[in-house]
Amino acid sequence: MITPALLGPIDVLAEEVASGVTIIEFLLLALVAVNLVVRAFAHRSYVRAARRDGADGISRSLFLDVTNVLIVLGGFYYTTIHLHGGVVFTTLAIGLLVTDFFEFEARLVEARNELPLERPKGALVASALVFVYIAYQSLFFVVAPVWDKIV
Repeated sequence: MITPALLGPIDVLAEEVASGVTIIEFLLLALVAVNLVVRAFAHRSYVRAARRDGADGISRSLFLDVTNVLIVLGGFYYTTIHLHGGVVFTTLAIGLLVTDFFEFEARLVEARNELPLERPKGALVASALVFVYIAYQSLFFVVAPVWDKIV
């Protein structure tokens, strides 16, 4: 029997993998982890470019922007699967996107004023919040037996 699909072939991401966890949750977890790694490489390239060419040499990391947009789009799709978890995740992801935008602008100001570039603390905290939330959503089944005994 064919089941109706909201988004066609993309709805394969809504299939359950283990203990009520869907593929999209694991995919978002991996995407956020990749985003954290890319963020570290992007910051290193910003620092290198600022030392070499000043503020004019710094340009946004395309891969970081792509992962940010994919996280937000994944959050929108996750909202179609699990409304509450998807709305919370998407809100955190949009906060990450906005924070990352302003953190990059702050790095440009530091480079223009010839100050050492700081780590993007706001974006790191936002990334950590997004990571912790999606890890909670996707990996809760690991701690669920212990949690059920406590609560």
